[in-house]
Amino acid sequence: MAVIAPFSKYKRTNHKIYIVMLLVAAGWFAYDGYFNEKFKIKHTKNGAADHTLVFHRQSPPYFLAGAVAIAIYSWKARDRKIVADEQELVLSANEKIPYSSIESIDKTNYDSKGYFIITYKDSAGKESQKKISGRTFDNLDAVVELLVSKITG
Repeated sequence: MAVIAPFSKYKRTNHKIYIVMLLVAAGWFAYDGYFNEKFKIKHTKNGAADHTLVFHRQSPPYFLAGAVAIAIYSWKARDRKIVADEQELVLSANEKIPYSSIESIDKTNYDSKGYFIITYKDSAGKESQKKISGRTFDNLDAVVELLVSKITG
């Protein structure tokens, strides 16, 4: 039976918050830079816009681009998951760690900070480490339990 750890609700919620913050900032700065007459008068010296007004006029496209970039990343990451099946730990389509190659699991910070580190030998025989965080994936307790049982038993 495979154990699945889906992409975290914590991360998805944070992405939504970042998108909203960037959209609000873009709207606010665009309003101040182009439509708020008091703001424009306050930040115009000798007929020329000062650095604050220039920033308020030039920054909204960058805020919008940031919101779009986060939305695209969030959309692409929505199906990310970790699958611990009977033979291997599947981190992605390209990254699979057979249980036989796992040397150790460091759970020192798992209870306090929510992550654990797997030390394993990759396909070239080189020792590698992979940090897996509870902030990125939900249901890690079941994955850790299955990993420990496969490694020790």
